[in-house]
Amino acid sequence: MPILVIDLGTSSVRATVLDDRAGVIGERSRRTLPQTPAEGLVEFDATRYVSAALDCAREVLAQHGPVESVGVASQRATTIVWDRSSGEPVAPAQGWQDLRTVGDCLVLAAEGIRLAPNQSATKLANILDAVDPDRSRDLCFGTPDSWLIWKLTEGSSHVSDLSNAGIWGLLTPDGTGFDESVLERLRIPRGMLPRIVDSTGDVAEATALDGAPVIRGIAGDQQASLIGQGCVRPGEVKATFGTGGMLDVCLGPTRPEFDRRGGSGCFPLVAWRDASGITWGTEAVMLSAGTNVEWLVEDMGLIDSPAASEAMAQQVESTDGVTYVPALLGLGTPHWDYGARGAILGATRGTTAAHVVRAVLQGVAHRGADLLEAARDDSGLALDRLRIDGGMATNHLFAQLVADATGVPVEVSPLKEATTLGAGYLAGLATGAWAGWDDVAAAWSPAEVLEPSLTDSERSTERDRWAEAVRRAGHWHEDLSALDF
Repeated sequence: MPILVIDLGTSSVRATVLDDRAGVIGERSRRTLPQTPAEGLVEFDATRYVSAALDCAREVLAQHGPVESVGVASQRATTIVWDRSSGEPVAPAQGWQDLRTVGDCLVLAAEGIRLAPNQSATKLANILDAVDPDRSRDLCFGTPDSWLIWKLTEGSSHVSDLSNAGIWGLLTPDGTGFDESVLERLRIPRGMLPRIVDSTGDVAEATALDGAPVIRGIAGDQQASLIGQGCVRPGEVKATFGTGGMLDVCLGPTRPEFDRRGGSGCFPLVAWRDASGITWGTEAVMLSAGTNVEWLVEDMGLIDSPAASEAMAQQVESTDGVTYVPALLGLGTPHWDYGARGAILGATRGTTAAHVVRAVLQGVAHRGADLLEAARDDSGLALDRLRIDGGMATNHLFAQLVADATGVPVEVSPLKEATTLGAGYLAGLATGAWAGWDDVAAAWSPAEVLEPSLTDSERSTERDRWAEAVRRAGHWHEDLSALDF
């Protein structure tokens, strides 16, 4: 039987039916852009968001169903609180990019509690302080996966998997349970938290859908992408170039030695949990990737659509010395400089729109190389091939620029959003559609493989110039650059 995958993204939701070879039978999607009511705030209407996902699921099932299993992939750390009896949200969902709790994180850091504003913990406390200051209401907390599953099961299941829960900031470092000291400090009632389940296995019937298929796979979006690109063995690595950029490495059953963040800026990550235990990874973060292309379209008006960036950039053979640092929201791994800002360097009177567009693509590619180098340092692994997905991965020129910047072969995912494949594999593993992780690894077949076109000397020169550009873009707002979470 086919598998339904519901993918809950930041800017869109999607429902896809996969066959038993992970081929796409049918798909529906909806745009679900968050709201930004003030600088630093990123909010969702959780009811409209889940309704869009359910509409997509019902439409694709009406055309291509029935299915026996459901997989769910979800944007991580976006925080939703709803009333248990009514099933209605009590406040707007706070998106993972929301920074309203920066001050709270700094206060907590002074007390020895290290949390980041992009985790769920302080977002949840912020919502509770507004709607339930005395913590007397019967409320539920969840990330989008929990919220969708609550709706799919008509309020009978309040769950999340460990790959999502590991991003909340509410667990002990080994992922075995909740950190009671954090719950107590933030006054988070234990009873409002979801039950944490394995990433693959029978969870509950999706009674809100025709045929009540069983929910059998759950994962955070980046972990689902890691699985979807077949990176299920230690030393395999993928990068997703979406709104932001995430590079994830599969490590195996041993947790990274660093507690919170490695020396080169990577984080420990629960890749998934199954019956055999936890598989760990590391993650490197680019705060803005596709956002830079959207900036070219929506704010600069240099191109009509993100897809037009390739043709525009190919009008010139190089950037002619123009370098762009994609730091619209600061710089993540390895710098973690929230005060850095986007910079265009090397422009002359002869610089054209095509040069700028190519420089933007090249700048994001160089940030990808930064992430790969940091992941090598923090994992101690060679990482000599890179698999990529996300909207920018469909741009052939960009994929070549990534190969040139990293100096390794780049394998492009056959699906733009490998998250769909990953959640589908997790659901299929539970039914035996795939016998085990070896089958998942063997299913990987890239759409294309791009070899680096630069000599070592040429690449070294480019990387040196890039490092100087990053230095100049850094610490533009010193008060923000001083922040560390």
